[in-house]
Amino acid sequence: MSHADRIARIMIHLDDWQPAIWRRAEVPLTATLKALHDVIQAAMPFDDYHLFEFRADGKRYAIPDPEWDSLRDRTYSAKTTRLGALVDRGITQLAYTYDFGDDWRHTITIEAIADADPAVEYPHYIDGAGRAPPEDVGGIPGFELFLDAITNSKHEQHRELKRWHGRPFDPAHAAEDEIQTRIKKLARRRALGKAGFEKSRSQAR
Repeated sequence: MSHADRIARIMIHLDDWQPAIWRRAEVPLTATLKALHDVIQAAMPFDDYHLFEFRADGKRYAIPDPEWDSLRDRTYSAKTTRLGALVDRGITQLAYTYDFGDDWRHTITIEAIADADPAVEYPHYIDGAGRAPPEDVGGIPGFELFLDAITNSKHEQHRELKRWHGRPFDPAHAAEDEIQTRIKKLARRRALGKAGFEKSRSQAR
């Protein structure tokens, strides 16, 4: 069976934080690592403001930058490397870092490989727990301060950080509705892309 008919069930886990913040989703094996990045951004959710990288099997995958990449630390393109190629090499775990300032490190675990369900549009969100940090909050130390302040009306920075964030923040609430909306948008975009590809291929025959 080709990669086109297979999906990976992945676990996205934010490192160095308790209680655990995690997400589970299903992603096609044909997805590039850039597409996997898009899924992670939608699932946490983050806003895709910053650079990212994956590391697996001693290799770095990102959007290559000729000015920064050296021969010593070669970067492989996340836009052309497909998840299925890593699975074929026996890789079951990837390290993912988003925003090299705040340095949000994640462990991406491939929990299972299965046949795609023809009735499901992929990527597909399954479940998760915990609210992901706001963008630009200042990494793990900043997130700790933010939570202390936002959940305590007597904290000296409560009003300032509440105004900075601009909307309610419940650390126990994973923002399921927003995640589902964003993942479904990715799935719809993929479905339209597949339909366009099939149409152009049939016209070329």
